[in-house]
Parts: sequence; C-alpha cells; structure tokens
Amino acid sequence: MTRGKILAIGGIYIAGIFVAYLAIGVGAFQVLHIFDVPHFMGKLGATLLILFGLLNLINWAYPSFPLKLSIPAGAHRKMAELMNTVSVPAAFVLGLLVGLCQFPCMGGPYLMVIGLLHDSATYAVGIGYLVLYNAILILPLAAVLYLAANKEVVEKMQGWRRTNVSAVRLWSGIAMVLLGIIVLYV
Repeated sequence: MTRGKILAIGGIYIAGIFVAYLAIGVGAFQVLHIFDVPHFMGKLGATLLILFGLLNLINWAYPSFPLKLSIPAGAHRKMAELMNTVSVPAAFVLGLLVGLCQFPCMGGPYLMVIGLLHDSATYAVGIGYLVLYNAILILPLAAVLYLAANKEVVEKMQGWRRTNVSAVRLWSGIAMVLLGIIVLYV
C-alpha cells in the first residue's frame, strides 16, 4: 500500500473514531441535561478511571491476568487485513466500530469531562467544547498515522513498545488511579 493510500484510508478511519466519540459524548451530555443530575458523570467517570487504573496495575503486577484494557491481538491482525483491502466507506465504518468498542477503555476521563461541562457550561457551549475535546483526542491518532506511514519509524516504535510495555502499564495505572481519586475528592 502506498503512503498516500495509508494516509487517506487512515484519515477516514480516524474520522470514524471522531464521529463515534462525538456521538457518545453528545448523547451522554443530552441525557445529563434531560435528567439534570449534578456531578453524576464526573463521579461515574472518576470511579471508572480508578477501576481501569487498578486493572492496569494488576496487569503490570500479573502480566498473565486474563482481563486487559486493549483490543485483542487477534482483532489487530483482522483489522490490518481489512485495512489493506478496505474501501473508504468501510474504513469509516471500521473507525466507528473501533471508537464504540474502545469507549469502555477510554470512557472514564471522557465521562468526567462531560460531567464537568454539564455542571459549568450551557448546552451550546458544552457541545462546542465536546467538539474541541474530540478534535484534541484524535490529534495523537493523526500523528501516529503520519508516523506509521513510514515503515522505518514503525519498526522502531514496535521495538520501543515491546521493551517498555510494563513501565507504561505501571505509570498509566498510577496516573489513572490518582486522577480518579482527585476528581472524586476535590
């Protein structure tokens, strides 16, 4: 696959993830406005963040623990095969599906943001901030896509990931637990 095709298909895929996250965010934000429950989403998000952080710490301490916050390895291979043969609309749908499936892993901080927006912004301003938040959320994906279009960079990144996965689990787990505690008690 050419670099241009990788960037085009990957960009459409990322757009699908953006739309999935934005739809989830707008839906949750709308529900909060209908029921007008103060601080509920922040507390729910903080609790999920703590639970996911603890799961990361368990995975760090016990690497063979069966429950992990990641897309299964078999799905990675299937997704790679699909990306090599996929059309532009299919890449968008695949991005939507991945965004929906990833939400349980990334939903804690997102729910906290939605709760904070509900508690401190009007509906229209909150929607604007959700769009901005989701645009910022996909920027790292766009950067990784740009880098992933270069085969040499991909090989170096995979080598770094293999040697540092344990440290990433440890520090991300600690950060998630601390952030969740701060949100719950501050």
